[in-house]
Amino acid sequence: MTLRGRQTECDQLERLLKDVRAGQSRVLVLRGEAGIGKSALLGRLVELAAGCTVVRTTGVEPETELAYSGLHQLCAPLLEHRARLPEPQRESLEQAFGLRGGDAPDGFRIGLAVLGLLAEAAAERPLVCAVDDAQWLDPMSELILTFVARRLGAESVALVFAARPAATLRDLPSLPVEGLADADARALLDTALTAPLDPHVRDRIVAETRGNPLALLELPRGLGPAELAFGFGAAAAAPLAGRIEQGFQRRIEPLPADTRRLLLAAAVEPVGDVTLLWRALDRLGVPPGAQAPAEAAGLVEFGPRVRFRHPLVRSAAWRGADPAELRAVHAALAHATAPADPDRRAWHRAHAAAGPDEDVAAELEQSAGRALDRGGRVAAAAFLERAAELTADPARRAARTLGAARARFAAGRHTQVPDLLAAAELGPLDEPQRASVDHLRARLAFARGRNRESAALLLAAARRLAPSDPSAALETRLEALGAAIFAGRPSGAAIDTGHTPGAGTYAGRSSGAAIDAGQTPGAALPAGHPPGAALVAGHPSGTTAAGRDSGTAEAARAVRGDGPLADGLAAWCLDGYPAAVAPLTAALTDADPRWLWLTAPVAVELWDDTAWLRLTAQAVAAARAAGNLAALPDALAEHAAALLHTGDLAAAAALLDEADGFSDAIGARPVPVTALWLAAWRGQDLPALDLAERVAKEGHARAEGRLTGHADQATALLHNGLGRYPAALDAARRAAGAAGPDDLGLAAGALGELAEAACRTGETRSAKEAAARIGERARAAGTDWALGAAALARALTTDAETDYREAIERLDATRGSLTAARARLLYGEWLRRDHRRTAARDQLRAAHSVFAAVGALGFAERSRRELAATGEKVVRPADPGRPVLTPQETQIARLAADGHTNPEIGAELFLSARTVEWHLRKVFTKLGVGSRKELRAALSG
Repeated sequence: MTLRGRQTECDQLERLLKDVRAGQSRVLVLRGEAGIGKSALLGRLVELAAGCTVVRTTGVEPETELAYSGLHQLCAPLLEHRARLPEPQRESLEQAFGLRGGDAPDGFRIGLAVLGLLAEAAAERPLVCAVDDAQWLDPMSELILTFVARRLGAESVALVFAARPAATLRDLPSLPVEGLADADARALLDTALTAPLDPHVRDRIVAETRGNPLALLELPRGLGPAELAFGFGAAAAAPLAGRIEQGFQRRIEPLPADTRRLLLAAAVEPVGDVTLLWRALDRLGVPPGAQAPAEAAGLVEFGPRVRFRHPLVRSAAWRGADPAELRAVHAALAHATAPADPDRRAWHRAHAAAGPDEDVAAELEQSAGRALDRGGRVAAAAFLERAAELTADPARRAARTLGAARARFAAGRHTQVPDLLAAAELGPLDEPQRASVDHLRARLAFARGRNRESAALLLAAARRLAPSDPSAALETRLEALGAAIFAGRPSGAAIDTGHTPGAGTYAGRSSGAAIDAGQTPGAALPAGHPPGAALVAGHPSGTTAAGRDSGTAEAARAVRGDGPLADGLAAWCLDGYPAAVAPLTAALTDADPRWLWLTAPVAVELWDDTAWLRLTAQAVAAARAAGNLAALPDALAEHAAALLHTGDLAAAAALLDEADGFSDAIGARPVPVTALWLAAWRGQDLPALDLAERVAKEGHARAEGRLTGHADQATALLHNGLGRYPAALDAARRAAGAAGPDDLGLAAGALGELAEAACRTGETRSAKEAAARIGERARAAGTDWALGAAALARALTTDAETDYREAIERLDATRGSLTAARARLLYGEWLRRDHRRTAARDQLRAAHSVFAAVGALGFAERSRRELAATGEKVVRPADPGRPVLTPQETQIARLAADGHTNPEIGAELFLSARTVEWHLRKVFTKLGVGSRKELRAALSG
């Protein structure tokens, strides 16, 4: 097949196949409007794929709600290879395709199974997967194929999609398919004309079709000479795809009635099963041979499968049908569908029903249950919505609509949930159902932001849930308290000092939340509170319940007795920091990974870095083991944050890179909090400030004060590292203002940044206030991290050498290598100012060594400048020229060095074993090693 004007695209397809035959995997999305030639290019790809296994699937608009329909069509020819998959993956795949029962499989374990299936098939010979009309894939098929596309590496697999220019399959490598050049367009148009055409009219047709090949071939057909000469532009206001479809409808209309009915049945039956189609046609009374006029018109081909000339032929036949005729076709297809495919049979019966039909509605409800068993939540929602439409009884209709709302929410399709809930409330609901409605509305608000609004809704929902579902009510109460805590201080609670934002302050943030450095210590404090402990009026330190907003206090009181974590957080809110230490410490002993978003900041709040690392690592392991990619990105980001504390910036970067890949695969866009901290530690000025602005804007949009606190504190860290102390002070004041008693896991760090910046700018009073608050909390926490941080803040304000030494000794006993290095830097700076250059050099060398080794370049440069001031010249190490491992290569190398096999590494990182092997070969080459035994030493070096 020769494609006019497509040499560039065909060359790229040939290069893609060359790479695949050489052992690499390649992914490509052919993007363009309807009729632009994407399907033809896929056909050319198949022609070029000699010696390869080729599998194909096509998205079909009527089946966009049926879970895994497109994926099953693609994978069905390859299922013989599933026996070689690990058992959990094989079981998930079989459950998804209805080949076995069992608990609902996680969508991304299915994704890993499909990845393995393609790799096993490609082990025999290269595999080419062609997916046409990808915009009409069902959501689960699109999600899994996107995930697979991002994980392919060295499996000899080509995965090529054809899709409209929409958001589907975003961020995958794309090839825009555009209109033909004018010369090619004119030549193609000439092949479709049966009579001479005026050159001016030809130019007008070429211009209006914008070189769209299908439009050039199809729009002139069916138009008379007068229309071609004078009336071609009459329909130009309609979208081009619609005009092409109308052209096909004009070609279908003169066909015999039986042929039109055959085309309609073929359009509605998406798989192209000829045997099934003829059984349905026989029931419709369509005789054999009725396909001949459609084939002669070039609209369809009948072979082992039914193939339309173009997907727009299918949509033209479908959209142009009379509703009664369409119902009759669905009824015939339902009758012809085998009992082994009950869900598609129910779907056809549903579309054949002209009014309420409880039998069909009940059948759809059963199909929804099977869809949920396979993990197809969107499909379950679609079944239940249609079942509700066919239900006459108001109570049953409301229950089915509520079930559809639950399924939509579970699938992440939140925009459709409010309308479904409103529809459910039109019918009679019992009290548990009304509680469920309230709970869903609260969870919708919680998904938009962990703030006071969602906290209030969750708390109200918990009260209503308690009689019918005590377990759900307990979790909802804890979510309510967590939302209230993450909301942070009430708006406007901070004191405006009138400070002008310092240099480098990111746009959109003022110092309105800053601390008044000249505020009288103890002002606005309740009687008996320690002087100097308040940095924000109305917000004393966490030792009392003063300053709590009523919503947080109410949520805290509601969770008393709900378990160790709930009791500890309630004590933290209501009784003060010292009272919370013991119950919160107990809560971290055996914490559920599902609550990592609360337990990780609790560990930081308690200055317990051992628990922080353990909890985040366990959450990552649990998400990997379950194949739960919905939870894995957040778990990876939390563990990366803990690794930053240890100074392992490279490992943290690798985890963030992995998390970003998974987030893209599931279409999530998490707030880049850990990425901000990484950029701040690296001293990356503009990237860090840009991320800080993004995080702060997200915090304002979601009404989550804790996000704003992250943005301010990381900015203070960045500026302290770069030696910009006025800017650091401004950001730290905002951070300490945001990190009031309602902010979990940030207050102490913000105060530490404030103490350092304030001392460097002569704001002694603010530094002393910050040190006092840190000391108060540290004495209650009692860990080396806490007491070391308190000693360091105290040393900055007292100039006592014993405090510096205590800080270093205690921080050396923790996992926080960067915090210990900062203590040495501050001690070295103090020694230099005390004219003790030799002693200063020892501390500054040690600090510089740590910072330089891990890539904390801001602090490394600051310590280098201090060393230079002592008279020591620090020579920057020369670049040895060794290639740097990518984040993914780093992860694979670490796992291999720890003794994991290729399949184990693949399962952990959601890669195929062949891709792991390929990456390891590159790692060995880059590091100059020949075996796994040598990896550990090479990595440590």
